[in-house]
Amino acid sequence: QVQLVESGGGLVQPGDSLRLSCAASGREIRNYAMGWFRQAAGKEREVVVVQTTGGTTYYSDSTKGRFTFSRDNAKNTVNVYMASLKPEETDVYYCASTLRYCSDMIDYARMWAYDYWGQGTQVTVSS
Repeated sequence: QVQLVESGGGLVQPGDSLRLSCAASGREIRNYAMGWFRQAAGKEREVVVVQTTGGTTYYSDSTKGRFTFSRDNAKNTVNVYMASLKPEETDVYYCASTLRYCSDMIDYARMWAYDYWGQGTQVTVSS
């Protein structure tokens, strides 16, 4: 099993940047596809960015160009750097991992593809 712990959330102003980190334990993440999702109260969880073990990275349309995913297999961590944050991006952000192989890259953007989840970290974007 993989245990995932997110950190780095907090309160920022619109236009600010923030870096979230996810520390994994129990298994080496080099064998796992990793992803970040987010969920607002009363809404469905949605993909932020995901990356396969081969390094293929998928960003949602809303995060492409502003968010940057990074993986450090030696430290067993993944990060997402979020720039130009908007108030509507106030969400709980979750780290997720999976050993599942998906032949279609878009399937890695689906919640059902992931077996392990962190508890989430709150990001609030407000002036």
